[in-house]
Amino acid sequence: MGRYVIRRLLQMVPVFIGTTLLIFVMVYGLGDPVAAMFGDRTPDPATAAQIRHDLHLNDPLIQQYGIYMWGILTGDFGKAANGQPVTELLGTAYPVTLRLTVVAFVIEAVVGVALGLFAGLRRGRFFDTGVLAMTLIVVSIPTFVTGFVLQYFFGVKWGIVHPSVGEGAPFKDLIMPGLVLAGVSLAYVARLTRTSVAENTRADYLRTAVAKGLPRRRVITNHMLRNSLIPVVTFLGTDIGNLMAGALVTERIFNIHGVGYQIYQGIVHNNPPTVVGFVTVLVIVFLLANLLVDLLYAVLDPRIRYA
Repeated sequence: MGRYVIRRLLQMVPVFIGTTLLIFVMVYGLGDPVAAMFGDRTPDPATAAQIRHDLHLNDPLIQQYGIYMWGILTGDFGKAANGQPVTELLGTAYPVTLRLTVVAFVIEAVVGVALGLFAGLRRGRFFDTGVLAMTLIVVSIPTFVTGFVLQYFFGVKWGIVHPSVGEGAPFKDLIMPGLVLAGVSLAYVARLTRTSVAENTRADYLRTAVAKGLPRRRVITNHMLRNSLIPVVTFLGTDIGNLMAGALVTERIFNIHGVGYQIYQGIVHNNPPTVVGFVTVLVIVFLLANLLVDLLYAVLDPRIRYA
């Protein structure tokens, strides 16, 4: 297991370099950061030249990437258009989005797996049909529509929850945004769990466990559910990064100043250091989530052994 972890970590290095290089070229190769700093005003040529020199914008793009990556290794992600270090923005935005992601992930995993498990055990019955219909409806509705509808009814009309997230983004204010963020993923988890459970109910090992006289609860939890969760864990692991990246719409609806808000501001104001810095951290989250999924395989399925 230890050798496998080391090998996977080494494989992550070229993936990280290739991904960040592609993002860097796409962001820095389009537009003029200096012109974006001044907006509609025409910058003084001497001032603009000095800024380009300080930001190494006159150097070849690959050299700019090397300078940027060296800065990341030393903890310097550059500065935003307002002069604030990107590391400060990361320190304030990522904890907020992380709390939102945790709430959404818990809702997605617990509710999605529970619905899929009961639907799979009652395949072809009324509950199974209802879950399939409900998840199909959820998948068909865009996230921004779900967000605005829930915000209006639960927040504005009925006053059950706050229509927008308060200062500091407490967990109690993140339940409704977390539900909106997890909605589509929850539907996929439920359908995936339902399909996997329905397939495993006809497996030979399950019939053997029942024939041995094992209690139904133990057969479901220790045998069927563990094997059924392998494809679900794969989806959940890769969806951690998707939740953080996909929080842009949800954070805009509920006025959450997290990662999505900062990336949006960076794109609108053409601020490459902010966009590249936040997306770079998201790449790291994706890579670590994929590594965690691979390690969980061995826990769920004892037959899997890594050399």
